[in-house]
Amino acid sequence: MVAREAPESAQCLCPSLASLNAKDVLRRKQKRKSRQHQRFLARKALLQEHGLRSTPPEPGSSSGTEAASSVRQRPRAESGGGPCGRKPTPRESAGPLPSKCVAIDCEMVGTGPRGRVSELARCSVVSYYGEVLYDKYIQPEMPIVDYRTRWSGITRQHMRKAIPFQVAQKEILKLLKGKVLVGHALHNDFQALKYIHPRGQTRDTTYVPSLLSQPSLHARTRVSLKDLALQLLHKKIQVGQHGHSSVEDAVTAMELYRLVEVQWEQQEASSLQPHPEDREPDSSTDMEQYMEDQYWPEDPAQGASRGTGEAPGRTE
Repeated sequence: MVAREAPESAQCLCPSLASLNAKDVLRRKQKRKSRQHQRFLARKALLQEHGLRSTPPEPGSSSGTEAASSVRQRPRAESGGGPCGRKPTPRESAGPLPSKCVAIDCEMVGTGPRGRVSELARCSVVSYYGEVLYDKYIQPEMPIVDYRTRWSGITRQHMRKAIPFQVAQKEILKLLKGKVLVGHALHNDFQALKYIHPRGQTRDTTYVPSLLSQPSLHARTRVSLKDLALQLLHKKIQVGQHGHSSVEDAVTAMELYRLVEVQWEQQEASSLQPHPEDREPDSSTDMEQYMEDQYWPEDPAQGASRGTGEAPGRTE
């Protein structure tokens, strides 16, 4: 009797086990769809935040499915296998690395006749994030006639801890080597440093209005850093009677650069693309042209006499 009842009990359990398995499979599918939907919503929100998606598709539509598949594929292709398939920001794809970008500002005093010669008295260099990398007072090579405290903020007391110009110049140029240099009216800083930075690694913020297409700022040929900071960054700098701060000016210049970094670096990248007329000539082609008869004298003896260095019409 026991042997007969065992198959019957097994037969009774089979339908219940099958129903449980079906429920588990259905529950797992629902969880998988829920996780996929959550990932889709998260990625869609990320795209909307970066302005890459204007209107979200209706849930359940075919366009939403295609968008989800494109979202799943795009970060992997563009991130180059980066962590979490993160899409690179515009700065990462177009601009220099933050470690390769610094901003500089110099303060000058007057030397020479009537103090009309500008010489370096303070130099500040800040990082991409505004951290101070260098800030020292510098003793000019000639005696100071005008401290220009109203603009430079330099006083006689500051010169007590100043270092010689030659020492400061070496330290500063070592810091600027291989960097993308940001600043406002950099030609003044270069003149004080007696140095010229590579043109392709220079970002002068006097060009910021043209990149932003600000008609109100185009009325003046060169807008001051103070006005740019007030109109574009909504911050006040160079206030008070103590003169300018080179650290504050350098930080402000970097903030202006970061405001237009994407447009600026895209413009620089397009201008650096080689053109056919810029290619170097082929040396083999030059040699073939040189070997043509028009470059050789008809009488080789005449050519040899010219090669001896005798000047025509000259006698000893």
